[in-house]
Amino acid sequence: MRTLLALLSLVLAATQAGAGTISYRDLLSRPRAKPTEVVHYGPAKHQLAELWLPKGQGPFPTIILIHGGCWLAELPGTELMAYMAADLRATGYAVWSIDYRRVGEAGGGYPGTYQDTSMAIDKLRAIAAAKGLDLSHVVAVGHSAGAQLALWAAARPKVAKESPIGSADPLPVAGVVSLAGIDDLKAYRADGPPACGGPATIDAIAGASRGGDPYMDTSPAALAPLGVPQAVISGALDPIVPPQFGWDYAMTAAGAGDHVRQLTIEDAGHFELIDPTSAAWAKVRLEIDILTGRTAAPKLPEPYHPHD
Repeated sequence: MRTLLALLSLVLAATQAGAGTISYRDLLSRPRAKPTEVVHYGPAKHQLAELWLPKGQGPFPTIILIHGGCWLAELPGTELMAYMAADLRATGYAVWSIDYRRVGEAGGGYPGTYQDTSMAIDKLRAIAAAKGLDLSHVVAVGHSAGAQLALWAAARPKVAKESPIGSADPLPVAGVVSLAGIDDLKAYRADGPPACGGPATIDAIAGASRGGDPYMDTSPAALAPLGVPQAVISGALDPIVPPQFGWDYAMTAAGAGDHVRQLTIEDAGHFELIDPTSAAWAKVRLEIDILTGRTAAPKLPEPYHPHD
């Protein structure tokens, strides 16, 4: 049934894609603001993070942004998140938009992509005092492949320290917003559209060649419960990560004991969720504000059921 629903979602998205949904090329065709500073946490081209600081002295509530792009080196990176970074900065958030080595470049895939994600996030400790960053309640926001990494970052305490992707003292992530996230690697490998390169890409990011169960320390669905509140947001017209994947992950996480809010936004595709000019953005921003504590969450019945 899940496979059938995912296929129906894909067909719906394909037939309605011309009715207002945008591509990443549409997004990148617009002028975009620049970050306050670019910080390198390693020597490789993509081992960097953009720091977006609001006006004032701080301490600033801090958001980690993690871009998507199918974990692939040939696709855009932090530039895709610049639009929402600028919007969040304008409303008082400090934004740490990270890049990482990806599949198709030296060191990318498993374990390098995870090692980079960890190094980039933990780098915040080194700059927090000088930049006026409040790290007491950091929220991670990821898009598409980046949502998988954002959820994984929250789950780092569960990954064995002796693992190639383990962390001795990970910076705590207090909440995660998953935007069109590939949050269950096994399910997406089996039933996902081929937009990200199919099973070969999932195998590369999960480290399938090491044998055993490659999802147990890489896939958020396998790591659940993550132990932090999550917002899982999908676009109803998304042909890359159809909304059924968001629904299924939310049910898995909630069933494991996590507090999860799931929302499917009508008339939104894959990239509207990171476009501050879209109608979807107000709903995305609300979920970010809820997890950062800026706005109180609406009261919902328990257990929470998707599609509020």
